[in-house]
Amino acid sequence: MVRFITNLICTELEASKVFYSDLFGFEVVFDSDWFVNLKDTNSGVELGLLIEGHAVAPPTLSTTSGGMYLTLVVEAVEPIYERAQAQGYAVLAEPEDTFYGQRRLLLQAPEGTTVDVSALIPDFGG
Repeated sequence: MVRFITNLICTELEASKVFYSDLFGFEVVFDSDWFVNLKDTNSGVELGLLIEGHAVAPPTLSTTSGGMYLTLVVEAVEPIYERAQAQGYAVLAEPEDTFYGQRRLLLQAPEGTTVDVSALIPDFGG
């Protein structure tokens, strides 16, 4: 495999592009009126944002995620939580420590995707 890209169907490309680039540091590597390719230069993770209804989008897809959610593991959850609140993004669950040793925050991206933002709890003994 050369690349692995998760593509998200979006109603507002710009809003989704800003969400992922501002909160998580994804860089825009391609930007058009129908598709945006984002990449995290540290991990190589790529996200594709595709406008809903475009001919390239499989016709069976819509903006609903069909039971899928993204997990982005970060160094610290709180800075992202603070920026998300300041920018008015939907917080589905505030940061909390989990039984499995991660601090977890749930956000809703502009296209409707649930985003699990997690960070390892240092010295977790659970």
